[in-house]
Amino acid sequence: MTDSYGDHTQLRYQYRAYLTPGQGISAARVFGCRRVVWNDALAITKPRKTSNKRLGSPKHRLAQGPYWAVPKAAELGKLLITAAKKNPERAFLANAPVGVLQQTLRDLDAAWKAHEESKAGKRSGPKIEPPRRKSRKDNRQTARFTLSDRFKITEDGRLRLPKVGDVRVKWTRDLPSAPSSVTLIKDRSGRYWVSFVVETDPAADVLPPTDGDQGIDLGLNRFAVLADGTHITSPKYLRRAEKKLKKRQRELSRKKKGSKNRDKARVRVARAHAQVSDARRNFHHQWSHKLTSENQAVFAETPNVRGMARGRLAKSVHDAGWAQFVRFCEYKAARRGRTFVKVARDFPSSQTCSVCGHRDGPKPLHVRTWTCPNCEVRHDRDWNAGRNVRNEGRRVLAASTTAPAPPTPGPGARRR
Repeated sequence: MTDSYGDHTQLRYQYRAYLTPGQGISAARVFGCRRVVWNDALAITKPRKTSNKRLGSPKHRLAQGPYWAVPKAAELGKLLITAAKKNPERAFLANAPVGVLQQTLRDLDAAWKAHEESKAGKRSGPKIEPPRRKSRKDNRQTARFTLSDRFKITEDGRLRLPKVGDVRVKWTRDLPSAPSSVTLIKDRSGRYWVSFVVETDPAADVLPPTDGDQGIDLGLNRFAVLADGTHITSPKYLRRAEKKLKKRQRELSRKKKGSKNRDKARVRVARAHAQVSDARRNFHHQWSHKLTSENQAVFAETPNVRGMARGRLAKSVHDAGWAQFVRFCEYKAARRGRTFVKVARDFPSSQTCSVCGHRDGPKPLHVRTWTCPNCEVRHDRDWNAGRNVRNEGRRVLAASTTAPAPPTPGPGARRR
């Protein structure tokens, strides 16, 4: 995650955390209090928003009835945190820091805003559903601690979280600045993580300029073919782990629902999937780091992952993880002062000759080599596509860096 604010950039630094059994129980209480506050707030805001929606806009009413005021996080905090703690049924909310519960209400406001902007077309990307109730059976739990909670890193390298304790953290790198917040995460496999939000100086990560650029053609048999003729072998982590995953899944299906053995089997399945996910993410990090470090400009195609995942190649497409790899290349290039350009999705990289520019038309997937009928040059399908992506990326980059000339005023134009 990267956000720019003036001369500084906000980044997330994530580390593995190891909680003791007692700290795990305390963390579960914090997660539970956060879930209760979220559900209580949703029970108030959702009916009011639904009722207002049925009435239509105030200018064009669709039905008769009063508009209900939807309370914001500050009002809900007084009702669902401060006043609720005096109620014996909600006295357990004292087991969680106040800042965590207040942040939960702010997160709910942000979720509603994202849904409404997505519905109105003000937010790009896929449609965002309205916020839903949180279940105690959710396998992933989070809690965000802000500066008001007074978390701190002790002298012996532990992270002191209020209501949880001094947590042991595996520090793999130093924090560049004092964190503004920290999120405690418990993933589906039972592992704990702490994610810090810190501010960094963008100029500190900029690399010296270098010559050369690179085009990337993504594939399945070979993960990527580069414009210089080299290729990246596809590791196929999911395919290699299928035998183990099937075994773990069979063990899970044989356990009685609701039993402790079934929960243990579920954790083993989640850990097997986490190993695949972690290996794939590490692979993407390594190659995105290499490509953005060695090239001044990187050009890649825009893969239609959602469309390809509907066909018979769905498992292989998800195993490759193209979208994550392209996202890593994009943000690493931005941090290091490099240029990253995504070529349009409809660009015919596999149909065009990279030598003479002749377009030969679509070809089935089993055709891996072809000869240009115009210049009679024999092409490797993927290598030719990589060079076409580089050529198109250069054209797009040149068009974006060339400022358009101002229009010449006509004879009847008025001067100001």
